[in-house]
Amino acid sequence: MKFRDLLDDFGQRREAALAMGGEEKLAKRRSQGVLNARERLDTLLDPDSFCESGLFARGIRPEVRHKTPADGKIAGYGRIDGREVAVVSNDFTVVGASSSSINGKKIRHMREVASERGMPLIFLGESAGARMPDRMGAPGRAMLGQDAAEYLRDRRTPWVSALLGDCYGSSTWYACMSDFVVMRKGATMAVASSLVTSVAINQPVDAEDLGGWRLHTAETGLVDMAVDTDEEALAAVRTFLSYLPRHNGEAPPRAEPVAPPADAAERILEVLPEVRNAVYDVRDIVRCVVDEGSLFELKARFGKSVVTGLARIDGRSVGILANNPKFKGGAIDVDAMRKAVNLLVLCDSYNLPVVFMVDQPGFLIGIDGERRWAPGRIMNWMNAISLVTTPKLSVIMRKSYGQAYLNMGGGRNSDEVLCWPTADLGFVDPVLGVHMLHKLKREDDPERFDKLVEELKRDSAAYALAELYETQMLIDPRETRQALERLLEVHANKGGVGEHKLATWPTSY
Repeated sequence: MKFRDLLDDFGQRREAALAMGGEEKLAKRRSQGVLNARERLDTLLDPDSFCESGLFARGIRPEVRHKTPADGKIAGYGRIDGREVAVVSNDFTVVGASSSSINGKKIRHMREVASERGMPLIFLGESAGARMPDRMGAPGRAMLGQDAAEYLRDRRTPWVSALLGDCYGSSTWYACMSDFVVMRKGATMAVASSLVTSVAINQPVDAEDLGGWRLHTAETGLVDMAVDTDEEALAAVRTFLSYLPRHNGEAPPRAEPVAPPADAAERILEVLPEVRNAVYDVRDIVRCVVDEGSLFELKARFGKSVVTGLARIDGRSVGILANNPKFKGGAIDVDAMRKAVNLLVLCDSYNLPVVFMVDQPGFLIGIDGERRWAPGRIMNWMNAISLVTTPKLSVIMRKSYGQAYLNMGGGRNSDEVLCWPTADLGFVDPVLGVHMLHKLKREDDPERFDKLVEELKRDSAAYALAELYETQMLIDPRETRQALERLLEVHANKGGVGEHKLATWPTSY
């Protein structure tokens, strides 16, 4: 062929690849208000920054080669806020973005480049699962396991998944290995589709019940956030990455500080009840301490008795782990334990200091917790906190009882322990303590009972802890932001890069 004929042929082939699954399928998505795979990249990435890898890839089997432009997974590199990222966007209009030997090679290449060159890896999930008949029989088995590190998660760089439709197979696996997962309401994530599952178990299965956003945000904890639209999901991906470094060998980016409102410090006193057992929402206090608008909460519907998230203090990215008395009085249940460890793993892996905001009456005890492996979860948490090598700062606001005192950064489990004068450091609530120690009920001897309660309160006061130098700073609650700013400066002095001892901690445990 002549040179110009070759170029004409090239142009036609490129146009066919960019057309994805065809105008009819693309129009159907538009009518549903759902972005297609390339529109998602346009929305996610900085303008004109996408550099595609594998545009001319096709399915390996002759009978599908003609209908598999880019083989259903669009891969390449782009920028978010000027920083390089690698990305795989599943094109559901091409045979359901099903996983094949060719597009599996594209994913592997993106994963390897992201790890070696130090950039985040983003998966825009929507997939029907494995491509049949590619995966059937012995040849199909031979496709698997060719990359021993395919499911290794060593957290050298951040991984993020957005679940934007039906997500089965690889979309599910990579979501379960990601550091942040956002899900559009109406999307699903499961091992296999409701149809396949229904046939396998011989009973009807509803897709939403099988793997919808309510299940994964409130019950499994596998999804960090649910949103209404593709655009919101992609915006959440950008926001999450703004708190993190490009790779584990550098400190998180420093943003321009945005001080909270002038009355924020005084507002702490309004939010915190004077009655020790009264409830409040700890997020209202966190927002008084961190940079304005910077709290990015993770897993808000899961394990609600603790709040976890990312935030900034004086422009520095930090992880927040706070007890929330608004739910279960702040008692820490099994889901909250998992959620807390997840935050510690994230912070240690990507050089984020951890700020504990403490007000907890201990672990939620009972038969259900024991059946769900509560003692093991508590020790998992202790193991994790012992391995965190980024700065840990603990602020004891009110109650810090029992073993959970250590889990929430008490003792040498934090680099600095700060206390408010309202801190209560008993093993249990003083009323329960009198019952336990003296086998006494108030109705038996009210005067003696009240006297014993007051004695326990004195022994548990913040000043008693300060006298033993088990708290390094006793501060006015209104001085919390100022104290944390200064201590973050002190403990970031080594360059802000930790040892990443939690980098290979299991991703879904």
